[in-house]
Amino acid sequence: MVTGAIFVVVFSLLAYAVVKFRKRGAESREPAQVYGSTQVEIAWTVIPVLIVVILFLATARVIAGIQNAALPDNALQVTVIGHQFWWEYRYPKSNVVTANELHIPVGEPTLLTLLSADTDHSFWVPRLGGKTDLIPNHPNSMWMDPRETGLYLGQCAQYCGTQHAKMLLMVYVQTRQDFDRWIREQSQPPQRATSEGRRIFEGLSCVNCHTVAGTAAKGSFGPDLTHFMSRATLASGAAPNTPENLRSWIKDPSVIKPGSKMPAMGLSDPELDALTTYLETLH
Repeated sequence: MVTGAIFVVVFSLLAYAVVKFRKRGAESREPAQVYGSTQVEIAWTVIPVLIVVILFLATARVIAGIQNAALPDNALQVTVIGHQFWWEYRYPKSNVVTANELHIPVGEPTLLTLLSADTDHSFWVPRLGGKTDLIPNHPNSMWMDPRETGLYLGQCAQYCGTQHAKMLLMVYVQTRQDFDRWIREQSQPPQRATSEGRRIFEGLSCVNCHTVAGTAAKGSFGPDLTHFMSRATLASGAAPNTPENLRSWIKDPSVIKPGSKMPAMGLSDPELDALTTYLETLH
C-alpha cells in the first residue's frame, strides 16, 4: 500500500511535468535552468530518507512480531540439523528421526530448532517462511503455521560446500490424521529378517555412518536409514528413491552427487544386488 501510494504520487508529478512543460509549436529555447536550490536539494534528500525510515520501522515491527509470537505449549517441536549435504529432522516427543523430508500438520504451529553439525547452512522454504541460518554452536529457531496441505519445496540458501546446490528441502504438510499415521509408522521397528544383504551391510563401514534400528548400525554421521524406503528421494533430493537409483548410489555416489562424502564401497554386482534388496525392506 505504501509503495503503491509513492508510485501514484511520483507518476502523477511526472505526468504533470510532461503535460505542463511539453514543447509547443516551433518553440526551441530551453526552459530556465535552476542551480543550487537549497530547498529542492533538502526536499529530495529528506523525503526519501523519511520514507525509508518509515518502511524500515514498519518492517522491523512485523518481523519482531513473527519472531516473538507466543506459540501454544502443545506446538509440534522439531529439531533441524544441517549437514554437508543433507537435512536431519528429529521429533523429540515422538522419538522419531528422519532425513531430508520434513512432515508437519496443517493448521497447527510447528517450532523448528535449527542447529548445524558442521558449517553454515540456511533453512528456506519460501511459501512457509523466510530464511533462517543454521550456525555452528549457535542455536536458532523459527516457526511455521501452514494453512494448506501439500508438498512445499525449498533449498539451502547459504553456500555450504561442493554439493550446496543439491541440498533440497521437502516439507510435507499433512492433515492431522495423516501426520499421526506417519508418526506411528516411523516409530515402528524395521523388519529384522536376516539376509545376505543385511550381512553385507553390517560388515561394511556403513554402520559407522548410518543407523538402522535393531542392527549393529549406530552411526550418526549420515542419515538414519531405519525407514529409508518411506522417503520419496535419496541423496537429499538429488534423485528419486527407486531401486535403480539406489543401486547406482551405492555403487558410486559421485555419479548422482559429485562431492558427496559417502564413499564408493567397491562391491561386486551380486553384493550390490543383495545390499539394494535389503535396503528396500527398510520401510
